[in-house]
Amino acid sequence: MAKGYLAIVLHAHLPFVRHPEHSFALEERWLYEAITECYIPLIWAFEALVNDGVPFRLTLSLSPPLLSMLTDEFLRQRYLRHLHKLLELTDKETWRTAGTPFFPLAQMYQARFRRVRDTFNAYGGNLIAAFKKFQEAGSIEIITTAATHGYLPLLFINPQAVAAQIAVAVKLYRRHFGYNPPGFWLPECAYTPGIDAYLKKHGIRYFFVDTHGLLFGSHRPRFGVFAPVFCPTGVAAFGRDVESSKQVWSAKEGYPGDFDYREYYRDIGYDLDLEYIRDYIHPDGIRINTGLKYYRITGKTEYKEPYVPEWAREKAATHAGNFMFNREHQIRYLTRFMDRPPLIVAPYDAELFGHWWFEGPQWLEFLIRKIAYDQKIIELITPSDYLRRHPCNQVITPCPSSWGNKGYHEVWLCGANDWIYRHLHWGADRMVELTNRFPESSGMLRRALNQAARELLLAQSSDWPFIMATGTMVEYAVRRFKTHMANFIGIYRQITENRIEDGWIEELESHNNIFPEIDYRVFAKD
Repeated sequence: MAKGYLAIVLHAHLPFVRHPEHSFALEERWLYEAITECYIPLIWAFEALVNDGVPFRLTLSLSPPLLSMLTDEFLRQRYLRHLHKLLELTDKETWRTAGTPFFPLAQMYQARFRRVRDTFNAYGGNLIAAFKKFQEAGSIEIITTAATHGYLPLLFINPQAVAAQIAVAVKLYRRHFGYNPPGFWLPECAYTPGIDAYLKKHGIRYFFVDTHGLLFGSHRPRFGVFAPVFCPTGVAAFGRDVESSKQVWSAKEGYPGDFDYREYYRDIGYDLDLEYIRDYIHPDGIRINTGLKYYRITGKTEYKEPYVPEWAREKAATHAGNFMFNREHQIRYLTRFMDRPPLIVAPYDAELFGHWWFEGPQWLEFLIRKIAYDQKIIELITPSDYLRRHPCNQVITPCPSSWGNKGYHEVWLCGANDWIYRHLHWGADRMVELTNRFPESSGMLRRALNQAARELLLAQSSDWPFIMATGTMVEYAVRRFKTHMANFIGIYRQITENRIEDGWIEELESHNNIFPEIDYRVFAKD
């Protein structure tokens, strides 16, 4: 029998990006890259484990925007077009690199992208069906997060904004999986007291907070973050383990920075002659990542040597063994102070695995296999598994917190983005006003009210203030926020002035088509 538990949690999320008005949308590549480099390689790892009879339990959070994009036929077709161009490029690269040290790497990418295409087609372009298959097999537990990944503590000035973010997410999850989600990923692990009450209304049993969210709670947690606590509402809070997170997250001290791993920042989209690469980058000639990267990290200087997949694979296996070894020592130490097996919660952004850390899915598969073969110290578990085995836990109210820089709300509320919140709060108040004014509606009025709810939810995405704070793609984030707020204001005025423009509402429904079954009354006061 294992002496302790390890709960690996992968949070998969991308902002809702869909631009049919443009023939080429640079931001849509966020989705295409994630499918190619992260989601499908994770599916490969899970398939290999299931086929080999290796038991495992993981928690996977699939955000509503991601679910919506993965099931959007327009984006599926654009992805296939993107993949076709990648395959065309790899065919050219096998000719260009013949007789050079990069030829085996060009062949590797050629075979890899063909396999990506075959996997995508094997599931009929529906990757959600793949993850659902693993959930039904008992290997993963899929949970959800807020509707558009809204930063809930900063929306909580109007509680109905939080209620709507949760209710819409739960409804979409139920549409895809047939029942309410067992758990909830708080966007950015951001918590403030009271949010759990809205989770409880939907039967959600648990959520996650950062380490200090538990340690600085209303009472000192007896077992630190190595056992969950119950909020007074009865919803469980699981705290992140710092040590296991740092080993994987940190580019300097963690595994991804190893010199044998693939260098993310060297891509042929920047390295090769512009005329040669022009058809595979931005139509305006702006150089972008293609996904073909031929160098390993090598060292801390600009000098880079060719990537050697065999070395990287061996290093991934070594690092998986090291991670397991460290968790075993952690568990042995903790068992001396606890009356139950200690639980180590290790949450990560799913996109780290394969996109930023190319070898991440390999590492995860190696880790699962090593744990399964060891079967002495560690057992992989989900939060639901833990609560079934250990239903009695300490009652604590976690403190306001997030997993952002410095641990609180600074990233999402700073000089670069603070201006958005007066508009979001005004919008939430107006949306509540509309739902109370029109408790029943039909026809174009109902469609306009539903689209107003969509536009407000899209404006509430935590991705926009995050991008503004980090200084990357700021112009795009500002434009998206202003566009959705302008759309909301326009709909609000048309409704209140009784002059709805059918054609404009239909255009918005076509472009911003997230949450097709939304009911604007989720903003109604209880």
